[in-house]
Amino acid sequence: MTKKKKQISQKDLLIEFYTKNPNRDIPHFEVVPLVMKEYRKYTRRVFADPDRGIRKLYQDGFLMQISKGVYRYDPNHIKNRTLEDFDAKTKEAIFKNDNYKCVICGRGVAEGMEIHADHIKPKDRGGKAIVENGQTLCSQHNFLKKNLGQTTLGKRYFLRLQKTSIKIKDKNLIEFCKEVLKLFDKYGIDTHVKD
Repeated sequence: MTKKKKQISQKDLLIEFYTKNPNRDIPHFEVVPLVMKEYRKYTRRVFADPDRGIRKLYQDGFLMQISKGVYRYDPNHIKNRTLEDFDAKTKEAIFKNDNYKCVICGRGVAEGMEIHADHIKPKDRGGKAIVENGQTLCSQHNFLKKNLGQTTLGKRYFLRLQKTSIKIKDKNLIEFCKEVLKLFDKYGIDTHVKD
């Protein structure tokens, strides 16, 4: 880490760490202790929230999120990164495909819900602004998906559905949920999400 800087910011330390470790999938627990130690060494202060700093670098397009808590710095990704937003025509086509209703809850314009055209594969992960990569979400589910991610949100719904099916003793639905949740485990998707 840089020793010549007297006034070093938390962001500077994170950027320095990742640029010295390009093209590696790095979990938070590897980065956080190092940058906290360096920040304290040079400023005699505590690094407030390194996890938030890492997420901010991801949101700004500096890092790629590989999985929950694992990020990669890829210099080529930054150079070639273009975020695509849906234009008005594409949004209208997405809404029309989904009958102006949220694909998760079925509420839409007719029920007075605000609807959004959402990227299925997020634009900050290279998702294109095309009809095939779009879905209609109500504002509530768009917010949840943005914070959780498509597969995490899906797994949480299946976990909730499984609990409900157990309560109502619907054997067919219980088995269905078991099979779907096994697929999440089989492919290592959202293994951190537990019931």
